[in-house]
Amino acid sequence: MLEYDVTASRTGPAAAVATCARCPGATVALDADTAGRTDALNPAELLLAAVGACMLKGIERVAPMLRFRLEGAAVHLHGVRQDAPPRMLRIAYELVVDTDEPDRRLDLLHENLKKFGTIYNTVAAAVELTGQIRRGPVTDAIAAAVPGRATDAPDPAFSGADEYC
Repeated sequence: MLEYDVTASRTGPAAAVATCARCPGATVALDADTAGRTDALNPAELLLAAVGACMLKGIERVAPMLRFRLEGAAVHLHGVRQDAPPRMLRIAYELVVDTDEPDRRLDLLHENLKKFGTIYNTVAAAVELTGQIRRGPVTDAIAAAVPGRATDAPDPAFSGADEYC
């Protein structure tokens, strides 16, 4: 069994960081400002980032075992938050992999990520988590996260104030 420890600390008015004893040189700026900050991720964005990091780490783990060739990968995630009671309702993602592997191998990679991802499985047990994998340049997923880009998805733009987290 693995165990994890992270400390989140208030460092000033509306400012906070997360640290971890395992990686003392790493800190993550946290948006603790009720008005929202543009230089740090808020708790909902951190949750989405954790799911994305889980998938990317999973690729690094499974690709060598599957002898899966890729040039890069990126995942764009979109979460929908309910106001009362406050909670995430659903998370959707698009995983873009730059590869020339056949579709069946791309699907195999996706199934492995869903089956063996700790954070993926934890979040999927609590929230509707859906997504797709597709072949393409990683810039496709990165461009999806750029503010002001037109998408078919509901506008995930920052609304101004976070309702706690």
